[in-house]
Amino acid sequence: MGEITPELLLHGYSVGIFPMAESRDDPEIFWVDPRQRGILPLDGFHLSRSLRRAMRHSTRRFTTDRDFAGVLAGCANRRDTWINEEIRDLYLALHANGHAHSAEVWEDGRLVGGVYGVVLGAAFFGESMFSGATNGSKMALCCLVDHLNSGGFTLFDTQFLTAHLATLGAIEIPRAQYQAKLAHAKARTGIFRQADYTGFQDVVQRMTQMS
Repeated sequence: MGEITPELLLHGYSVGIFPMAESRDDPEIFWVDPRQRGILPLDGFHLSRSLRRAMRHSTRRFTTDRDFAGVLAGCANRRDTWINEEIRDLYLALHANGHAHSAEVWEDGRLVGGVYGVVLGAAFFGESMFSGATNGSKMALCCLVDHLNSGGFTLFDTQFLTAHLATLGAIEIPRAQYQAKLAHAKARTGIFRQADYTGFQDVVQRMTQMS
């Protein structure tokens, strides 16, 4: 594959493909177009009883775009990762250009969970998430879904369906159905606003009313 630029990367998302590498140390990047696509319906996040209880009593803080590089590093900090150096640099460039965003959860000033992804129209393409404390990534994802709903987003692409994402409400749909949802989202405008608040009681209330 030739050199991937941030512009080419955005074009890939616009036609329904995304890049991956085999490992952190593999310099080769390839495009992926799954036959079955994972999505997280924005009206279908599963807020379990235990997570609801934890969030109601939490004093953690939720922010967006406060530490994109930190979230990216947290996602790459695992034994098996597809985030190589080139991919890291590409997403940092997309973030600098306003096309990639992060959602963070903090506890006592420490980053304990996060999600990052790409925005195009009213679509959010979730790339990866990490957890550095109990429920860190789940809280980040729940608050992010609430955040995307408030911004008028219509598609949350998770790329693949993992067992973990399935417990949170993610599903698989065929490629053709995904392309239709992508076309619908691209024709609209989602607003990814800045967020910074402590305590998740309001998020839990909104998400509970939606489910």
